[in-house]
Amino acid sequence: MRIGRLVAQLGEGLAEALWPTRCAGCDQPGELLCDECRAALPWVEQRLACPTCGAPYGFLTCTECDGTWVPRATVAALGFRGAPARMVTALKDAHELRLAPVMAAAMLTALEEASAWPAADGLPRFSPSRVDGVCFVPATAAACSRRGYDHMELVSRELAAISGIPLADVLVRPRARDQRELGRSERAENLAGTMRAVEDVSGARLLLLDDVATTGASLNEASRALLARGAAQVTACVLARVW
Repeated sequence: MRIGRLVAQLGEGLAEALWPTRCAGCDQPGELLCDECRAALPWVEQRLACPTCGAPYGFLTCTECDGTWVPRATVAALGFRGAPARMVTALKDAHELRLAPVMAAAMLTALEEASAWPAADGLPRFSPSRVDGVCFVPATAAACSRRGYDHMELVSRELAAISGIPLADVLVRPRARDQRELGRSERAENLAGTMRAVEDVSGARLLLLDDVATTGASLNEASRALLARGAAQVTACVLARVW
C-alpha cells in the first residue's frame, strides 16, 4: 500500500514536471485557477437574476426569456466571459478533467445563494430538500466518442457528491448538430426530439445541470424529455449564462 502511494506521488510529480498546471483563466503556471482570476470571476448576483432563465439583472424585467422557458427556475453561477468561458473549453476540449470539481463547487455556491430567493412559483429557486436527483444535459454520442467522456457527467457526479443529492443519469442524446453557429430558432429546431429519458422518473423533482445557457434550447429540450417521462418538476443550473 505504501509503495503504491509512493509510485502515485512520483507519477504525479513527473506529470507536473512535464505538463505544469496552468490557470484556466490566464494560462499562468501554478494553479487551476489562480487567486487573481478567482477574485475576478463574474458571479451572478442571484437576487437580481431572472428567476426563470437565470439572466443577470433580469429580476424585474427580463429581455432574455420569451415565455417558452421550460424549467421552473434556472440558476446561473457566472457570466459567460473571461475565466468561465475558458474553463468550459478547457474541460471539454483540453481534457483538463480537474476542473470538474471546481465547476461543481461554483454551481453549488450559486444554488445555495439562490435558495434565499423565490422562483416564479413562489418557492425557493433551489432547495436541497425538494430535489430527488441530479441529472445533466448529455453530450451527443459523437462528442463523447471524440472526447472519451461526457464533461457534464463529470461535473454532475462531483456536485452530487458534495451536495448529497443522488445522481440520476437518465438522459441520452444520440444526435444533434453543433449549436454554436446557430441562432435562437435554429437551436430549438436542431434539438427538437433529440433527447430522451431512458428511465421512468415519475414524481421526481430533478436538478438539471449544463455548462452554458444561451437561448435555453438544450435546457428546454432536456426538461421536456424529463417531464414526458413523468418528472414532477425540473430546476436548472448552469455554470455560465450568455446574455
